[in-house]
Amino acid sequence: MTHRTIPDIVIGRLPQYLRSLQRMENENRLITSSQELAERLGISAAQIRKDLSLFGEFGKQGTGYDIHFLIEKLRAILKVDRVWDIVVVGAGDIGSALARYQGFTNRGFRVTMLFDKDPSKIGMKIGNFIVQDIQFLSQAVEQAGIKIGMIAVPSAEAQAVANQLIKGGVRAILNYAPISINVPPYVRVQYIDPVIHLQRMTYYLD
Repeated sequence: MTHRTIPDIVIGRLPQYLRSLQRMENENRLITSSQELAERLGISAAQIRKDLSLFGEFGKQGTGYDIHFLIEKLRAILKVDRVWDIVVVGAGDIGSALARYQGFTNRGFRVTMLFDKDPSKIGMKIGNFIVQDIQFLSQAVEQAGIKIGMIAVPSAEAQAVANQLIKGGVRAILNYAPISINVPPYVRVQYIDPVIHLQRMTYYLD
């Protein structure tokens, strides 16, 4: 199968498998099974085996999965066997937290630039970054060859920021602004809105 035929819901589960396997490796584990992964993740063992089988044969019946081998295969499938540079737009609370977050690098990502339009923030140092002027966003992203952007600006500004990122060559956007943005079909967007997740959970509360 190609990336065009594998369901996006399957791709969405692969990072969960990878994270769980990396935790096992940190526990000095060598071998695991689909059943153990299922118990850790709350996903059926049959579903895990089916998902992985779409990309090849990674385990042996009766012996399970070699954890390190499967980690390397999943990293290659998800293309995080390299480090992807990221630009963050918005130097408010969320953007500043993203710029300071230390958990990206060992999982395949590295924030390299931080932008804002507020004159009082431009030139300010946040974490390891100097906040740059958003008017130079497209040019800077294109020159650096960055393909991933994070939007952490107010809703009213998110679409304009997305347009600038795409103009600069960004092809994947993680959007923290609580609004849907319009992008060309060749650009992938993921939305991070805590309220949506909270509302999904409150449905189940008494």
